[in-house]
Amino acid sequence: MNIQFSQESMSEIQRIIGQYPSERKKSALLPVLHIVQKESNYLSVDVMDKVAEILEIKPIEVYEVATFYSMYHTKPVGKYLIEVCHTGPCMICGAEKTVEYLESKLGIKVGETTSDGLFTLKTVECLGACGYAPMFQMGEQYYEHLTKDKIDEIIIQCTISSNDN
Repeated sequence: MNIQFSQESMSEIQRIIGQYPSERKKSALLPVLHIVQKESNYLSVDVMDKVAEILEIKPIEVYEVATFYSMYHTKPVGKYLIEVCHTGPCMICGAEKTVEYLESKLGIKVGETTSDGLFTLKTVECLGACGYAPMFQMGEQYYEHLTKDKIDEIIIQCTISSNDN
């Protein structure tokens, strides 16, 4: 498959690569993955191969990074990616019950996407908001001190917002 990124993405990729010495293009890998994931929704093998070609590195070097960090997705995700913190402090404060409620409410399990493509549910390591648990991140927004009512409100707002578009 011949992957092509938009001119806007390619310009940004070239700008980022230019910040590093020419023999250190690999240093641009993390921000380049963010750019192409934003455009492609997720990092397919073909997308990762194209990134490797652009950065002049081996594909395995891209795969290793993309599968190590939770912010990169190697399969399609919904419009709203709900990432529930499930480390110790959050678990003590109810993260497990939050995940169970979200699974029930959305009709999916962790790692799955709703049939309408709106929501993907994921658990992640520490999001650095231990004092606000249980919590989840959706995009760049943190939702803290979660209750069933708060979760319901968030889901309704996302659904309404999607229907308006």
